[in-house]
Amino acid sequence: MKGQSKYQPLLEYLQRSDRPEITLTFLEIETLMGETLPESARNQKRWWGNRSKGALQASAWMNAGYVVEEVDLARECVTFRKPASGYKTQSAAQIFQWNSNSIKALRLQMGLTQSQLAEELGVRQQTVSEWENGMYQPTRATSKYLSLVAEKVGFKYQVGE
Repeated sequence: MKGQSKYQPLLEYLQRSDRPEITLTFLEIETLMGETLPESARNQKRWWGNRSKGALQASAWMNAGYVVEEVDLARECVTFRKPASGYKTQSAAQIFQWNSNSIKALRLQMGLTQSQLAEELGVRQQTVSEWENGMYQPTRATSKYLSLVAEKVGFKYQVGE
């Protein structure tokens, strides 16, 4: 984050934490920041999206190594989670076979929605959803491309036995 953003205290709080998952109320976040959250944080889930570009609030939690896992607007709380650092995949003729967990973990590490990952890969959002739900697996060509994207963003995966 450039300069001192009003979300800097949230970033520092999350950086000091060693917990894999943290749930904070909006009031707790406001107390950390020393000011109130914008109204859109209280009534729009998309404000809490894991966007890596252009959203100062998302930069705070993502630079601390977290993603937003769940937002409950009625209870005014948000759950931040550290994505797993790596997933095992199975190898078939030197092509990694991506599974639902590893695809979702890659997407979350990149800070993308399913639609944004689909755009990056040149597939439909529904296709990414079907992969993440275990309905289908990526083709060999898409698996190769997923591996290239993973390497580019520093995603750690291991070849399974």
